[in-house]
Amino acid sequence: MCDYSLDLVASRPAKVGDKLISTSFPHTITRGFASVDDRHMAVCLLPGTELAFEEEVRCETGMLLSWSFGHRVAKFRQVNKGQSNVDHDALEFPDGKTVLLTQLCKDQRATVLQLPIRPSVTVDEVERHPPLVV
Repeated sequence: MCDYSLDLVASRPAKVGDKLISTSFPHTITRGFASVDDRHMAVCLLPGTELAFEEEVRCETGMLLSWSFGHRVAKFRQVNKGQSNVDHDALEFPDGKTVLLTQLCKDQRATVLQLPIRPSVTVDEVERHPPLVV
């Protein structure tokens, strides 16, 4: 939900309709999303969460320049999951391109459009209470 580098930052899960802002958090080396109402609280997204940005998404080049993806909607994804101590949180755009959240320009506003569908029954519940077969 939130990248490993945000482990020491207060966080909460995202909700549909949340107004978010891309930001850096104190004492971390990464960027993520916070609520526009509380910029010190990281808002964690589940993979598949859909976001709509107020403007085209912009990323930094590592210098003073930025570039745009040409999109205002994206899905949250996690990449490089098999590697530890690297950033995992990313956005995937309609054309299939992805960008790490750490590359986003700060102060971009987005709204959570939709959360991913979660199964209503877990595997553990099925194992504890198997369905009756008649």
